Amino acid sequence: MQFFAEFFANAQDYAIMVLGVLFIFTLVVFIHELGHFLVARWAGVRVKAFSIGFGPEIGGFTDKSGTRWRFAWLPLGGYVKFIDDDNAASVPSAGGAQAARGIPAHETFQGQSVGKRAAIVAAGPIANFLLAIVIFAGMYSLIGEPRTSPRVDKVLPGSAAAEAGIKPGDLIIAIDGRKIETFAELQQRVMTNAERPLKVVLIRDGKQLTLVATPKRKVTTDRFGNEYEIGLLGIQRSTRPEDREFKRYDPLTALQKGVERTWFVISHTLNYIAGVIIGSERADQLGGPVKIAQIAGQAASVSFAFLLQIGALISISLGLINLFPIPVLDGGHLLFYAIEAIRGQPLSERTQEIGFRIGLALILMLMVVVTWKDVVELASK
Repeated sequence: MQFFAEFFANAQDYAIMVLGVLFIFTLVVFIHELGHFLVARWAGVRVKAFSIGFGPEIGGFTDKSGTRWRFAWLPLGGYVKFIDDDNAASVPSAGGAQAARGIPAHETFQGQSVGKRAAIVAAGPIANFLLAIVIFAGMYSLIGEPRTSPRVDKVLPGSAAAEAGIKPGDLIIAIDGRKIETFAELQQRVMTNAERPLKVVLIRDGKQLTLVATPKRKVTTDRFGNEYEIGLLGIQRSTRPEDREFKRYDPLTALQKGVERTWFVISHTLNYIAGVIIGSERADQLGGPVKIAQIAGQAASVSFAFLLQIGALISISLGLINLFPIPVLDGGHLLFYAIEAIRGQPLSERTQEIGFRIGLALILMLMVVVTWKDVVELASK
């Protein structure tokens, strides 16, 4: 009885979390597929279906060009299906050719040049990156950026900063040759470089000094109980009013900062993945659909602005994952098109079919592993 009492008492919070997850997943998937759709229509390709979700259709409509816009029961993805596609993965086959019989070749996907096909496929991930840029830029322009000067207020005893010789009152202006303007930028540089020596440039008593500090690796827990490994110098930010401000940017500057923020996330994600591959980083920070949904739901319970920021990060992740050169994903298609451009002819249908089956097996195996990891983590809390 106590369980049901607690559930109904928190029903509104659960509803907000679920709606938040559905909103972000739908937005990110819709923008991804819209990228494919718009470039395909620009190329003159007929689109048979534009689906948000998989499985049986909940509802939808057919537009004047013959495209079926549909919502399906399983909201974990989506697809754009062209007139000559045999399935939602755009796998060329005899079935697809049969479906397109009687339709001019220039209106089919496979009838396009390698360059146009590559552009249609790449448009999905690119749209995800653009979505993240727009969200970040909107935040910087409409809400603003809380800024704290990168001045050191306190240095914790025995910390990486203390060992490097950093002192209270120091103003850090650069790390590894990159300019630092806020304490948040300082944290970003340090958090992603655990146990790596960093060249720290600072101002002390009007003089510029250069020190070398190696952030220590530490497991930290956020407000929702999620654990992360980050690098820490062991310093605290200034609390002086003159070192704090809340700054809004004009649209062009906000757009520039949105691009910079998006590139920062992309580059550091790729560096982390490379570190996992070579063994310098631990793979326990990877998360699957369950973890992503959990974080999105938690963000929804805080504020809509926070939810949008998490949505931007999810959008970047979706764009990156789809660019991996694995058959079935967009990156796998681009790999086949690159080979076709070099050879002057596409790979045989049999070779592509084998590649798609291997790619599907890899994706399913990865999904099972990360989902199992997410479930075990949740169950252990």
